[in-house]
Amino acid sequence: MHLDRLAHYIEGGRPPGVARSYPGCRDRRPPAVSVPVELRGALYFATRSSVWGGGRAFYDPGADGRVFARAHLVSAGQFADIAAQEMYREPGDDLDLGEVLSTGRAVLGEGRYETLVCAGRHEGLPVLTFTAPWHLHEVTGLAPSAAYLRHLAKGLLETGHWGMREVTSYLAACPGATGLWTERAITELLAEG
Repeated sequence: MHLDRLAHYIEGGRPPGVARSYPGCRDRRPPAVSVPVELRGALYFATRSSVWGGGRAFYDPGADGRVFARAHLVSAGQFADIAAQEMYREPGDDLDLGEVLSTGRAVLGEGRYETLVCAGRHEGLPVLTFTAPWHLHEVTGLAPSAAYLRHLAKGLLETGHWGMREVTSYLAACPGATGLWTERAITELLAEG
């Protein structure tokens, strides 16, 4: 969600506060466009991140609800390289996007972030992302770390599309965060950072 974080996937390097370096994309140009979007489905937190220390964010397109997100216009090669880095693979191989574009879903592996999803279209272009192969109710929720939640919130706020109250109430209501992160706690977290 956050452009600074995306830049590390594209350009390479180690983001502040993260224990992992990223090799970057073959094509290091920034996104041509970055826009806020709302998708059908749900954002939830589960499985422990070795990078952030708490639950990871996943997208379940089949769940009821809406997801606040950002769509970045990148090339197919950049998308493949970003996905590879999240799958702990070396970037450099293009993905066959035929299945995800024709059916809306393509499972590349069993791990987290190894399922491609076409969440719809924006101005005629497919909105592609990657998530886990499981659904929201098939995994135990796990609260995100403060640093990760701050990062997601700042990315949503930086669009200018959603206000502070919308973002904090949205994130506090996401499964995995619900009951552990309140709107007030997220607001205070953002004031600290």
